[in-house]
Amino acid sequence: MALLRKVNQVLLLLLIGTLCGIVYKKIRKGAVLRRETDAAAMTPEDGEEEIPVVICAAAGRMGAAMAAINSIYSNTDANIIFYVVGLRNTLPRIRKWIEHSKLREINFKIVEFNPVVLKGKIRPDASRPELLQPLNFVRFYLPLLIHQHEKVIYLDDDVIVQGDIQELYDTTLAVGHAAAFSDDCDFPPAQDIDKLVGLQNTYMGYLDYRKKTIKDLGISPSTCSFNPGVIVANMTEWKHQHITKQLEKWMQKNVEENLYSSSLGGGVATSPMLIVFHGKHSTINPLWHIRHLGWNPDARYSEHFLQEAKLLHWNGRHKPWDFLSVHNNLWESWFVPDPSGIFKLHHNS
Repeated sequence: MALLRKVNQVLLLLLIGTLCGIVYKKIRKGAVLRRETDAAAMTPEDGEEEIPVVICAAAGRMGAAMAAINSIYSNTDANIIFYVVGLRNTLPRIRKWIEHSKLREINFKIVEFNPVVLKGKIRPDASRPELLQPLNFVRFYLPLLIHQHEKVIYLDDDVIVQGDIQELYDTTLAVGHAAAFSDDCDFPPAQDIDKLVGLQNTYMGYLDYRKKTIKDLGISPSTCSFNPGVIVANMTEWKHQHITKQLEKWMQKNVEENLYSSSLGGGVATSPMLIVFHGKHSTINPLWHIRHLGWNPDARYSEHFLQEAKLLHWNGRHKPWDFLSVHNNLWESWFVPDPSGIFKLHHNS
């Protein structure tokens, strides 16, 4: 009996040892798999998402685009790819400016925009002819220019980015929304800005409500407008909803019926977007689009407010590289000199 008891004890110890070994191997294997998974997740190919930023470089204001690019690149560690859009005759100059300046290290693609797509869709308007320049409508055609990205940031050239562009890219778009914009009602309080009298922030400032076609939209003229100078766009939804075709339809209607003009809110490109995206867009954090710095040379933001701002936009007639403007020192600190010597700053007097 004693011998049998000892045999049973030995067998029990062997069984316990075997079970412990199996458990240990499973635990160790799981730990190794987790480490391998974590390591794979941290590889640059999978762990660092590429952020596409689209910006236009027009011939007469190419320095604006380069300053914007410089500010974005300098304030982030994110993996940015810049899509710099121009007309055919400006493409060599764009490349030279980037490759022969401090911007040579950026990841970029130069994209040609063919203005033939706009033929018959733009109504002549003498009050602000600069708004009729072809590149002003590039934002309508994002899916035709950018193919391999699900989410895209579009920026006007007259912006300076003071924050990390990753934050803007992380803007949440609601299900079914093709884009996010800054609502014009999300404006700084009166103590933070002075002398913006007459600024339009409703649909009435952009659309001619005397026209039946506009009335039939059923949009209240007091509806808050938005500014499409900064856009976070979902390309899948954009294509699914045929946004480009819708915008072209309203461009054509304007040619036929004069539904909006630059004499209203200066919104030749804004107005069709207000119609197409009415009630169907998400919003951008207001600090990511502080605008109207080019509205009035006497209008100024408080210095504290400007320090908090993530993105500054000199929309309006008064640009920081030309004529009188406000807070131009914030723009000039990002200016990249033109290697060709063509673009020069006209300093404010």
